[in-house]
Amino acid sequence: MSEPLVSIRDLTVVYSTRRGPTRAVDRVSLDIYPGEVLGLVGESGCGKSTLGMALLRLVRHPGRIAEGEIRFDGRDLVTLSEEEMRTLRGARISMIFQDPMTSLNPLQRISDHITETILTHKPEMSRKAAREQAAALIDRLGIMADRLDDYPHQLSGGMRQRVMIGLALALRADLIIADEPTTSLDVIVEAQFLDLLKELQRDFGLTILLITHNIGIVAQMADRLAVMYAAKMVELADAEPLFERPLHPYTQALLASVPNIRLVGDTLKIMQGSPPDLLQPPSGCRFHPRCPYAFERCSVEEPALVEVEPGRRVACWLYEAMGNGQ
Repeated sequence: MSEPLVSIRDLTVVYSTRRGPTRAVDRVSLDIYPGEVLGLVGESGCGKSTLGMALLRLVRHPGRIAEGEIRFDGRDLVTLSEEEMRTLRGARISMIFQDPMTSLNPLQRISDHITETILTHKPEMSRKAAREQAAALIDRLGIMADRLDDYPHQLSGGMRQRVMIGLALALRADLIIADEPTTSLDVIVEAQFLDLLKELQRDFGLTILLITHNIGIVAQMADRLAVMYAAKMVELADAEPLFERPLHPYTQALLASVPNIRLVGDTLKIMQGSPPDLLQPPSGCRFHPRCPYAFERCSVEEPALVEVEPGRRVACWLYEAMGNGQ
């Protein structure tokens, strides 16, 4: 396997609140490899989006990166100045946000959004050349060039999301962080959007961190899956074996709660309980209050994310107790 494009080690993001500090991301370690689609999944509030924002150093007060490192192409982003980060954002790391209507400036035309992105990082380029590049780009994304001078509100939700992809592709970013990119789309437009994203990933060799709680999306798109629960990474594996045989009890419960039309007559399983309060997380394994397999050690000691099979890492005492799950 090639060297990782992004290497995250012991990343911790803390938010200060009136009730005390909250760890939204707690000592997470993760690698992202060139050309792959890594799906990051988990329930709402588990820290997925915060991790994506930390990669761009966009965590704002009262949040902060408290510890850890984020190595991108050999450089630790945590130690860079704000000016150095500006040269990376958009040019080498881009983000597709959840709701394009709130991410695009309603007072700017689509052409302004894209040409501004290009000219910020390529000031030597003429505005005419930047506009031509913008026109070619949105045409590639299936939007007619004469819509370039429209405002965001004049476009459909699917078209606005395509513009967001265009902003990410304008400078051929090395890493694209797609944060719940289909949240505002209906099911038909969502399918078209995912087909387009897969096509672009194949044609341009994009590296994508796909953040979502929609298991169906990662089943379509992802090469590998990382599963988060209560600010912790609990399982990391190639997509196909993880779907075929999830190891962590949380991953098992997550997949079992997804409706499956092939299981006619089967009862939809419900995960009991709720995610913990991150101000006062449970001792030991954070999933143990909801886990049907929990035993005494689970409530006392926190399991590390360790390799239990080649290319597969799980944070669960169950596999040590059962001989690595065999």
